[in-house]
Amino acid sequence: MTAPRTRVEIEALLDVWLETEFTFHQVGPMARELCRLERTDQDFILDWIKRVATTHITLAHRFGKQAPDMLRRMDRRAIEAWAVHLCDVYDRAGMYAALDGVAKVGSFMQHRHEHAAGALFEDSAPILGNFVHGLSGRRLKVEQGDAAWTDGEKIVLPAIVAALESRPDNFKLTKAMVALLWAQTRFGSLRVNIESVCASYPDPARALAQFHGLETLRLTARLAHELPGLHRDMVRLSRELGDQLAEGWADLAARLNDLAEVEDSLALLDTAYALPDFRPFSYQGALNPEAVATARSARLEKEKARLRVKLAEMAEEQRRRAPDQETGPKEEPEFAAQPEEDQGQLDFELTLNDMPVAPPDDVKQLLTSIFLDFGEIPPEYLVPAGDGEYDPSLYQDQTADPDAVWQGTYHEEGALFYHEWDLGRQHYRKDWCVMREKDVKPVYDDFPRQTLEKYGALVKQLRHRFEAMRDENRLLKRQAQGDEVDLDALVEALADSRDGSEMSDRLFMHMHRAERNIAVAFMVDMSGSTKGWINEAEREALLLLCEALERLGDRYAIYGFSGITRKRCELFRIKTFAEPYSEEVKARIAGITPQEYTRMGFAIRHLSKLLNGIEARTKILITLSDGRPDDYFDSYRGPYGIEDTRMALLEAQRAGIHPFCITIDKDARDYLPHMYGAARYVILDDVAQLPAKVADIYRKLTH
Repeated sequence: MTAPRTRVEIEALLDVWLETEFTFHQVGPMARELCRLERTDQDFILDWIKRVATTHITLAHRFGKQAPDMLRRMDRRAIEAWAVHLCDVYDRAGMYAALDGVAKVGSFMQHRHEHAAGALFEDSAPILGNFVHGLSGRRLKVEQGDAAWTDGEKIVLPAIVAALESRPDNFKLTKAMVALLWAQTRFGSLRVNIESVCASYPDPARALAQFHGLETLRLTARLAHELPGLHRDMVRLSRELGDQLAEGWADLAARLNDLAEVEDSLALLDTAYALPDFRPFSYQGALNPEAVATARSARLEKEKARLRVKLAEMAEEQRRRAPDQETGPKEEPEFAAQPEEDQGQLDFELTLNDMPVAPPDDVKQLLTSIFLDFGEIPPEYLVPAGDGEYDPSLYQDQTADPDAVWQGTYHEEGALFYHEWDLGRQHYRKDWCVMREKDVKPVYDDFPRQTLEKYGALVKQLRHRFEAMRDENRLLKRQAQGDEVDLDALVEALADSRDGSEMSDRLFMHMHRAERNIAVAFMVDMSGSTKGWINEAEREALLLLCEALERLGDRYAIYGFSGITRKRCELFRIKTFAEPYSEEVKARIAGITPQEYTRMGFAIRHLSKLLNGIEARTKILITLSDGRPDDYFDSYRGPYGIEDTRMALLEAQRAGIHPFCITIDKDARDYLPHMYGAARYVILDDVAQLPAKVADIYRKLTH
């Protein structure tokens, strides 16, 4: 066992971390307390003093004075949670509030189990957000609130779930809550005007609770069919928490099987109202009819307008593609939509004048959302909008002008917030980066034409390469049938037969045209250091890439990033996923100009969020940059920024996104392998290589 540190050794460390020469903090008494502890306890507390000191030295000093006593009264996980809690309070409310948190450690100790074993929203939300995005139905956001409920557009979860002894079980309980709330949206619970229904009962609040009980039983049966693995966890956790049905409810549960609809629950409401109160299940959350009605009323007309406008655009596109009819009247467009379910996934067959058409993703999402509200697509929703029928403000999201928002006294209304990894603290700073999206101002000049003329031969070459990628076949081996014998598979099969094993029948290979299902986001450095040749090379490379990608059909988006301090992080829209390549996109590329600094973590997190909203088998995030993460006289400069960027990239990888970096920084070998991994970056020696290399690298990444 390692010998404990002496008082002198501890004082020397504290003098450095707490900067006693300038702060005049007295560390002698703290060192005397710490030198009495075992070495492992000393190292634990000293490590956290050092971490907290990166947030504020005075806060670290107060924490260190309390920590030895806390170690005798709390387990280490609770002390870690307390330390992180103090830093979070400092970030959110300042020093006085954080020091008050130190003084009120007793209150924190009363809830130490929650902090030690509870599932925290900040940890669960990213995972459960991806989970719910993978389920069928409307895209639901996951937000924090006082209780678990949904309004049909977002799922709200409490800050912490700590009903069980272990953190994994508390996370599973939170996941069960999310699943049941999703099921309310997906299987019709929110389609009913339940306030009106319950108003006819002597006690409307009790009727609502009984209806909620019926729906909990019905949706639990649905989840047993849709998500059997999660349902097994739900049954176990429910048993551990003592969930039981009151007298008479077992008969209703038997009638609400996995095929039951919300109408079945309504039909049983009179029976349920006469029974004892339903005992809420541990994972059922709350019903919030008022919030549901508010969200629904705001959504209905907007989605009707959006769908009708989109259908008009689709009909016009079909007319342009169809050969002109010399004779006869033009056929009026008539759309029909038929819902289809395949392995739990909701899809739609859309026809135009009885001919099938492939709806784009945004139309599919609209059809899905409307179906969830009505249980069908009302015929009037399928009538294409006439010219000028709708004011765009009715169906387009209105956003504040980001430039106007930044002017004058700073405020955060309408901004997005992203966590940032604090290297010293070894935890996230919560909602630390304030980010806004804005458009690049288009510049209609000769830059696109001059670039395409300058690289005319290369453009033709790239187009041919990308067309070949679109049409190329892939050789599939070890198939049950095919055009040729797979010799490798045959040799293995013969070897198996000789040792008495059963021979495989997958002995063939054949060529297969694989349908591409790729989404790529390009993240372009627009920091001030790109001024000059680098900026020109970036713009040229993006133009050439767009020209080539148009032949391929992959979905792609282009965003620039820059900022100055954590309170002004900006992402610049150059081309969104839903936007076609157009003269305006070319003009935005021409309008890319150097801005401020290179704070990267927020941009990676935001583009990862956008990619997660795209349904694609392969998702790639490609960064074009001229240097390492940096910001204005900020701790982001140096190791802090590198570690935050690395953590953002790890988050992207966990979400199934493949990140890659193309840089011209000659010193990049010092930090890129640590951030991206050994095979996920390339360094160009000459900025002039950028236009030709970007498209070639893209081809290799998506092949």
